Amino acid sequence: MEIEGKNVLVLGGGGMVGIAVCRLLLPYRPSQLVVASRNKSKARQAVVLLEAEFHESTTRIVPVWGDVFLRAEWRDDGAGARGAALADTDKRRRLTADILDPLDQGIVDSSLLVQLIEGAAPELNSAPAQIIVDCMNTATAVSYQDIFTSARRLAGLAAVGSDEIDWPTEVEELMASLYVPQLVRHMQLLYEGMRRVGTEAYIKVGTSGTGGMGFNIPFTHGEEKPSRVLLSKSALAGAHSLLIFLLARTPGGPRVVKEIKPTALIGWRDIGYGTVGRGGQDVMLYDCPGEMAVSVDDDANLVAEGDFGKSTGEALEGVYIDTGENGLFSSAEFTTITAPGLMGIVTPEEVAENVVRELVGGNTGRDVIAALDGSVMGPTYRAGYLRQVVLNRMRELEDEHGEAVAFEFLGPPRLSKLLYETYLLKRVGKTMDSVLAASANTLAGTIEHEVLTNADLRRRIISIGIPILLADGKRLLRGPVMKSVDAYHGWVDLTAANIAAWQDRL
Repeated sequence: MEIEGKNVLVLGGGGMVGIAVCRLLLPYRPSQLVVASRNKSKARQAVVLLEAEFHESTTRIVPVWGDVFLRAEWRDDGAGARGAALADTDKRRRLTADILDPLDQGIVDSSLLVQLIEGAAPELNSAPAQIIVDCMNTATAVSYQDIFTSARRLAGLAAVGSDEIDWPTEVEELMASLYVPQLVRHMQLLYEGMRRVGTEAYIKVGTSGTGGMGFNIPFTHGEEKPSRVLLSKSALAGAHSLLIFLLARTPGGPRVVKEIKPTALIGWRDIGYGTVGRGGQDVMLYDCPGEMAVSVDDDANLVAEGDFGKSTGEALEGVYIDTGENGLFSSAEFTTITAPGLMGIVTPEEVAENVVRELVGGNTGRDVIAALDGSVMGPTYRAGYLRQVVLNRMRELEDEHGEAVAFEFLGPPRLSKLLYETYLLKRVGKTMDSVLAASANTLAGTIEHEVLTNADLRRRIISIGIPILLADGKRLLRGPVMKSVDAYHGWVDLTAANIAAWQDRL
């Protein structure tokens, strides 16, 4: 694929792999390179670094920031937008609806992710993303909301049964943390944004969730072993790969869809000496001299957190290696995690090289989507032959008992509606030529007469939840169940306008 002159969006561009990808993309002279990060300072720092290294480049390098899992209007400078949304009643309910409600135009238009793809963010000069390289660790972002801890806390509150518990808030926060709905909605928004602007290529840098290790992975970030949170991350990473696989098979989506999935610890950002922090906060030093020892026989002294020890007011310092999202490691920890037989290590540059080689048309052998496509079992000749045998037998039975058009198990209602409309045209018009020769008004009246005089036909349609809109467009025949709220999505439409639309199709 040609990169020169294209607008490129790098999601997670402030991370180690993201910056490495940007470095390799700039020599190809894209028109605009958008470096997107959740954190404003990381996005800007990455751009300063790239501009210094490529000071002669004609590419416009632009920093953007914000949580792409949220609405654009909630964008903030750091990583606290989700917490702020959950703390606000109106925003929390809107967030829950954005995740769980059927996808509509309002949800799509408000999405920060979609606006970045469309170039609608103020910094992007309305330049849509023609190429997207997604270096976000999506599985981590979702799974580390830790639904297990939330559910355990909720169960504890239920056991107490206090009237002071704000149950709507508690339940809404749990609903907003459901893993699969978040991933599905994220992919729906990603596809819709790319479809709208005609994005040509999408390449994902994925994850295995465990650095290539198995269920017995010993590195659990402090949770139980094996960590359910970590295994959830792997489960989401696998689900994400399959959704990308489906994206690659979707008409209207990018013509190039690939995923590179490292299965090792990815390199490092920095090596140095200084303050050690976790979650944006310094690890503070506490002391517990002998006279402050507590008894192990008292369960109150064995809680995970409490008012124990004596604060020194100082922060923990030491020699560290910054491994990005995995945090800071000591030399002993780094030696352990990267040892052969454990996670091992791969550099950000190696990952980026595979990404860019696949993007420009090379075959690295590392594309997960191509591997899936080459190994799945598709339609077979034998089954195709037997399909005709099945159809022949069904048609024999229909000659005896009548055509069974639709039962509305396959769905959606629009499919059943269209099948019945074509059946009615065939029943009344007999041939395509005669349908095309008649006026739409005449056909509409003839079909309406057939429906009103043929009780068996009428009953079969309305009993599966498909109402019948009569030719005047004002009266509706329906049963106790109606599976759609309008004619387009699921009513048999006998108006002349709809008959004319069928004539155009024919």
